[in-house]
Amino acid sequence: MGMTVSVLAFDWANCIRRALGGDNLVRDHNLLKMLFEKNDNIIGYDEVGIASWYGGYFHGRRAADGSRYDMNLFTAAHKTLPFGSIVKVTNLRNGSSCVVKITDRGPFVKGRIIDLSRVAAKEIGMLGSGVSRVKIEVIGKV
Repeated sequence: MGMTVSVLAFDWANCIRRALGGDNLVRDHNLLKMLFEKNDNIIGYDEVGIASWYGGYFHGRRAADGSRYDMNLFTAAHKTLPFGSIVKVTNLRNGSSCVVKITDRGPFVKGRIIDLSRVAAKEIGMLGSGVSRVKIEVIGKV
C-alpha cells in the first residue's frame, strides 16, 4: 500500500491502544492516507456511527483548536478529522441534518464517532436522547 512513516506510526499507536483495551483512533486506512500522505482533500469522506453531544460543563472552555467552545455554535469534536473540516451530520433515525465545523477532539466514549455542540444536537433532534445513529460526510474545509 506504500504507507508513509506517519501512517505506520499511527498503526503502531493503535496496536498499543488495543493492547490496553482501547479503541483504534482510526480504522479506515483510506482516511489515514488522506490525513498523512500530503493529501488533505478529505471532501467526500463519510462514516456511520453513534453521535453524542456536549454542552454546559464545557461551554467557554478551550477547544482543541484553540477556540473557545460555545455550545450555541454549530461545531463538533472528531477524533481525527482536521480542524476546520465542514461536516454534514444526518440523524439516521429521523432524517434531520445540520452542518458543523470540527473544532475539538473526541468523543472519548467507546463506539462514538462524533460529539456535537448542544445546538447541533438540538437541530437534528437528539438533544433528549443524548445519542443517535448518524452519518457524517465531509463537505468542505475552512
